[in-house]
Amino acid sequence: MLRTPADGTRLRILAWLGEPDTAERGLTADDVAARLGVPRPTALTHLRLLTSLGLLHPTGQDDTPRYRRDEIRLAEVTQLFEKGW
Repeated sequence: MLRTPADGTRLRILAWLGEPDTAERGLTADDVAARLGVPRPTALTHLRLLTSLGLLHPTGQDDTPRYRRDEIRLAEVTQLFEKGW
């Protein structure tokens, strides 16, 4: 996450998940793939990385989880960057 790709894909996913309607329902890997115009495995790679960093939480069925932001963890990471980490 700290080495965000030049195109900002992960930041775009986090921003999209912060939109009110999207935040409430969450996103599947298929949603992300369609929105970004990338293959599903690419979307899953980004979602899994964000999940492993604790920034997203998958919920629902294991085969098609819906991802939501962890607002507490995002606030912690934001604080680190604001302090100049």
